[in-house]
Amino acid sequence: MTRPLDGIRVVEYAQYVAGPLAGSLLAELGADVVKVEPPAGDAYRSVMPVAPGVGRFFVPLNRGKRSVVLDLKTPDGVERSRALIATADVVLHNFPPGRDGTFGLDWPGLHGERPALVVGVVTSFGSEGPLAGAPAYDLVAQGRSGLLTAHASRGDTVPVRAGGIPMADLTAGFLLATGVLAALVRARGTGIGERVEVSLLAAALAVQVQDLVWLPGEASAEEASPATRDDLAARADEIAEGLATNPYYRCFEAADGFFALACLNLAQRRAFLGLFGLDDPTIEAPDVVPDDPVLVEHKRTVTREIERRIAAEPVGVWLERCGSAGVPCGPVLARETVYADPQVRANGLLREYEQAGLGPTTMLGRLFGGPADLAPAPALGADTESILGELGFG
Repeated sequence: MTRPLDGIRVVEYAQYVAGPLAGSLLAELGADVVKVEPPAGDAYRSVMPVAPGVGRFFVPLNRGKRSVVLDLKTPDGVERSRALIATADVVLHNFPPGRDGTFGLDWPGLHGERPALVVGVVTSFGSEGPLAGAPAYDLVAQGRSGLLTAHASRGDTVPVRAGGIPMADLTAGFLLATGVLAALVRARGTGIGERVEVSLLAAALAVQVQDLVWLPGEASAEEASPATRDDLAARADEIAEGLATNPYYRCFEAADGFFALACLNLAQRRAFLGLFGLDDPTIEAPDVVPDDPVLVEHKRTVTREIERRIAAEPVGVWLERCGSAGVPCGPVLARETVYADPQVRANGLLREYEQAGLGPTTMLGRLFGGPADLAPAPALGADTESILGELGFG
């Protein structure tokens, strides 16, 4: 079975998360992704090591690639890199502005030699402004974008990255792959490539797209300022108040575990409330906190009663009742058990790989619904000899 990017070669110089994720997505779509690594390897190989030269996080971000080791700090390494780029349709890297030219990866040089080449770049803060070229990682980008204060719990003394998930990194990877695909379409029609840049800052803002809206008359700050413990406390109170007064879009604890409930329209909210025979005069706009304290207390009473009844019976009972009523819901699974979920298995979303240095390893399989035949992440330099041989280097 052919895939959309069969015949497309991607040469990836990126390390860590965002660029490699974009590369793995392109590989899943059929691209031949050649990962160029320095002699010490992608730095992510040494993060959370689970075997010599194998990082726990590196493995899922680099499936389906071939690894070639080149020392771009040497003339010989740069020469071989240029020969490899001459065979490429796409180049990915995360070198900051100004430093990319040191390794022969600057846009003017690449575009001048290969006008149809698409170059995908991940930066920290973009190529313009006072922080252009400044280094940063996911946590710094989340902080600067306000994303770190999107969630807070009462008692927090500092912002905490939700679940430890690198949201800016991962979003940047998805955005970069999307931009590269669009640029490839254009290049196919015009013969002209382009530089596609995604910054971690932009990605962290993109995650919050529905919340970053300031309407006429709403207060706006004259200048950006660091969040304080008071800001965290206010956010925590807001979240806690939502849990206490809005039972329609949240998680509940049943007798044997948690499940998630999502009523986003009036019909679903009415169906859910009907399971309990309760009345909620604010059901049409449950997110709005009423000015009338009596109504607020009524909302609290309704929510407490629903919590009480749900706690008395198992998750399965409530999933069946809610499902029969047309209310979207589902269990909250421990991450360590997701691989056993029959729905995940049925769609091939996780699969077992024979990972070099580890053996049988279960991790993310296919995302796009195509054949799940990606190779596992390569060992450092595993394909150096074969790839350089293709280029005529002995």
